[in-house]
Amino acid sequence: MSRNNLQGNGVCADIRGSNLIKSTGFTFVELMVVVAIVAVLSAIATPLYTEYIEKARVVRTIAEIKMISQAITTYQFETGKYPQSLAEVGYATLLDPWGSPYQYLNIQNSTTKGKGSFRKDRFLVPINTDYDLYSMGRDRKSSPPLTAKNSQDDVIRANNGGYIGLASAF
Repeated sequence: MSRNNLQGNGVCADIRGSNLIKSTGFTFVELMVVVAIVAVLSAIATPLYTEYIEKARVVRTIAEIKMISQAITTYQFETGKYPQSLAEVGYATLLDPWGSPYQYLNIQNSTTKGKGSFRKDRFLVPINTDYDLYSMGRDRKSSPPLTAKNSQDDVIRANNGGYIGLASAF
C-alpha cells in the first residue's frame, strides 16, 4: 500500500466520492420487509388488545352491578320493599360500558304472573327470587333463558346476588 492510499488520496477518495452517495438509503425490498413485519405484529396485537378491552368492560360491569345491588339492598332495608325501577335508587341514567342502560326487574313486588320475563337458567328456573339486574353485554340483546345465544355475553346477577358475572359462565 502506498502512502497516498493511507492518507486518503487515491482509492480512498474514490470510496468517499460518488459511489458512497449512490448507495445510501433503503431499497424497495427492505422497505417491503419492514412493512410486512409491522403488518404481522399488528395482526397479532389487535385481537389481544380487543380481548383485553372486552375483559376490562366485563370487570367494570360486574363492579357497577355490585354497586347498584348495594343501593337496592339499602333501599329495601329502609323502606321494606324493593324499588320498582332503578330511578328510585338513583341509577336510572347509568349506562353499561357498551352504552346500554342496566336492566332491572323487581320480582317480589311484580305483578307478572308465572315465570314471565324473569331470567332463567338452563333448566328454565328463574335465577333470582328477589330481583333481576343485568347488562345486555356487547351485542345489546338478551333473552330470558341464559342458554340463548344472544344472552351468552350478558353480565348477570344470579342466586340473589351470590353470583355476578358472565351468563356463559353461570
